[in-house]
Amino acid sequence: MAVAPIVKGWVPFGGYRTWYRVTGAAGSELPAVVVVHGGPGSTHDYLLNLCSLAEHGYPVVHYDQLGSGGSTRLPGKGADFWTPELFGDELDNLVHQLGVEDNYVLFGQSWGGLVVARHAAQRPEGLRGLVIADSPASYPLWRQEMDVLRAQLPPGVDAALRKHEADGTTDAPEYFELMRAFYDRHVCRVLPWPADYLASFMEMADDNTVYATMNGPSEFTVTGTLKDYSVIDHLDDIEAPTLLVTGRHDEATPVTVQPYFDRIHDVRWEIFEDSSHVPHLEEPERFREVLLGFLQDVHPTTPGHRATAREVVSHG
Repeated sequence: MAVAPIVKGWVPFGGYRTWYRVTGAAGSELPAVVVVHGGPGSTHDYLLNLCSLAEHGYPVVHYDQLGSGGSTRLPGKGADFWTPELFGDELDNLVHQLGVEDNYVLFGQSWGGLVVARHAAQRPEGLRGLVIADSPASYPLWRQEMDVLRAQLPPGVDAALRKHEADGTTDAPEYFELMRAFYDRHVCRVLPWPADYLASFMEMADDNTVYATMNGPSEFTVTGTLKDYSVIDHLDDIEAPTLLVTGRHDEATPVTVQPYFDRIHDVRWEIFEDSSHVPHLEEPERFREVLLGFLQDVHPTTPGHRATAREVVSHG
């Protein structure tokens, strides 16, 4: 169960508002963990169990990105508005508005991983560490790997999905049912879906402006403005210690994640054997242990040597 927030509200962002909640003690010497959700167009709900970090002294910041959840909804905005730069600017604004810019860690999940990578590449002085969870470094790589995963679906499923996509009927109930064959393998293997995950899924179904514009009709059909987007060229500039997280069955396949491992200087990679795209929900106890271990390394509470990330990499 999520820990109750100590404060929640909105920060101004241009002429709009970004909804946020903070869990844990303000003024802690430990860095605040700022949680950046996926989608784009999802909500913070499916990441709420990260609030448990507050029990270990870390203030935890969740927020809903513009266009989703409790933040300003803008269903009339088009593709020229919903850009990666918009969400990077929103994160920069949030960190400063909440006053955590001198001591924070970023946790970016899925699409959020690309957002935090771009932020970290600016080398902000107060960034103590970076967690990139289940995130591709490149949507061209993602699209390539989606074809690989789709080909492994049960016989006839991919052909039926592609017929709906060709006919423009991806809003049909049958498409959703067929889609579950992919999602239950590569997005969330816990059945029935956990309540927090379902909450974010339903929020996106209620207003899918951002997701439909930037991504497309499904996780494996990226036809929106992100289809050619990549952060690979920014990765050499990241200096913060970085933890990569993926599931063995993740839609973010090793091919899509490898550029982070190859190009970030101080990096480790943890693969969760019984998970797909949401290891924090699929293997929560081990996930918490790994994350706390990383946080302890980037901000030790007791004196001692911090091993460089490549000394402790777990990959395979």
